[in-house]
Amino acid sequence: IPGMGQKYYLQFTTEDYRSRENAGSCLATVLYPKKKSPPAVNIKCINNKDQKQIQEEDNRLYRKLKHQTKPIIGSNIPDIFGNMEPAFEPVWALAVAGSSYMMWEKSTENVGYFMSQVKSVKQWMRKDDSLEFDYTILLHEMPTQEMILCHMRLIWLPGRPLKVKYTCESDSHQLEDGSGMESGSAAGIIHEKEENF
Repeated sequence: IPGMGQKYYLQFTTEDYRSRENAGSCLATVLYPKKKSPPAVNIKCINNKDQKQIQEEDNRLYRKLKHQTKPIIGSNIPDIFGNMEPAFEPVWALAVAGSSYMMWEKSTENVGYFMSQVKSVKQWMRKDDSLEFDYTILLHEMPTQEMILCHMRLIWLPGRPLKVKYTCESDSHQLEDGSGMESGSAAGIIHEKEENF
């Protein structure tokens, strides 16, 4: 688009993060502006999962995390061999959901990101109903292959958007607000199948 940037039209399928089952299909337009700002994304998806089923999965995950008697503390998830203890799968799932806001805001037409590892995570015990975690994560920058260390504070309550604040080594030293505007699911995280782009 002259004077504005490059616009792409995409059709792709998604898969459930845990089961690897087909979760639906999406159509999207993505505009990468000429000025340095996040891409403008318009997306419409048809989900294979029922919304009620997604909410039930979210609530199960939430109850599991909320009823911890001690805060969750962990590091190097997954380990250098790609192994992850089952107890850390829920905090990994939340990290994937939260980091997606970071990756979206930092991506450009020529540079993309993937979350590689949770270097550390600590749960904060709150008096309200929300769950809160502090993460240090590694983002894998493509195509440069750089690993970028980021700190992320995440607050989640089922049925409400994730609240995400973050800062990365390569950024200025201020916290960016990557919070979502729409309700998201931590249990039903979906990933795009790369070969379907």
